[in-house]
Amino acid sequence: MNKRVHYQPNLIYSDGTQVVTVRDIIGANGRTQHPRGSVGVVVRAPRDLDHSYRVKFPDGAEVALKADELTLLAQFKEGEIGNSEINANRSDLFSRVIFKCIIGSRAFGLEDEQSDTDYRGVYLPPAELQWSLYGVPEQLDCHESQETYWELQKFLVLALKANPNVLECLYTPLVEQVTPLGQELLDLRDIFLTRIVYQTYNGYVMSQFKKMQTDIKNQGKVKWKHVMHLIRLLISGITLLREGYVVVDVGPHREQLLAIKRGEVAWEETEKWRKSLHKEFEQALEQTSLPARPDYETANHYLIKARRLATQKELP
Repeated sequence: MNKRVHYQPNLIYSDGTQVVTVRDIIGANGRTQHPRGSVGVVVRAPRDLDHSYRVKFPDGAEVALKADELTLLAQFKEGEIGNSEINANRSDLFSRVIFKCIIGSRAFGLEDEQSDTDYRGVYLPPAELQWSLYGVPEQLDCHESQETYWELQKFLVLALKANPNVLECLYTPLVEQVTPLGQELLDLRDIFLTRIVYQTYNGYVMSQFKKMQTDIKNQGKVKWKHVMHLIRLLISGITLLREGYVVVDVGPHREQLLAIKRGEVAWEETEKWRKSLHKEFEQALEQTSLPARPDYETANHYLIKARRLATQKELP
């Protein structure tokens, strides 16, 4: 994957930052003092973007420039290299989806009349786009239809790290579309199940509950839907370590989880359940037969095969 210079439009460049002018700098005599593309150094940053930078050029001249009159030197040199939006705009990458499924509340068995249908999956870009200077997006999003598709390599990396959303994609029973190559990925799904699940799931839940405790203290409330999904995640992780399988539907825990979502369960009672689940998670880790690490080689062989198939015109 190509990595571009990280750019934040509201970032204020600090003193000493090298910048490039995006317009000609005209001197008092009406002549061009420094042409567009000149390199300078910020010697005084503004307190906000409504005020000007003070920029010094190699000849010693200093000029006041607004934020829209300059850009980072590193970003200027980079140009369009690695700008995956170029390929995204030129091609219909949504037509390259090899696997599409439904996750979220509908897959968990926790939907209600307000629930959206969340589509997730994987896409395989054509080889010529993958190999180009611009690269391809790691993720395709269509907010109107609640669709998100990861580029195959990104998906595999997330799966190898035991990302919960990705693992749930591989095990949801609600599969909407799958090509032969996508089916091969589903057939390989067990290679991603490891003890890393404990660190990923457990660590995330603990960090989120710590933030919620701060919210309770400062605001007196939390987002109960988020609390519900964190508890669900712990239950899922425990089951995964014990059974070696990602159980997506919450089954017998449905009513208790929905009660949390509705705010009908006291915070103290929810905390008690959470702590109990953490202990179960530790016990499951001690007893699990899952390997410590995923099968990187098999995942790598699959990716290389997919890259070769991406040279073909037809979607594999």
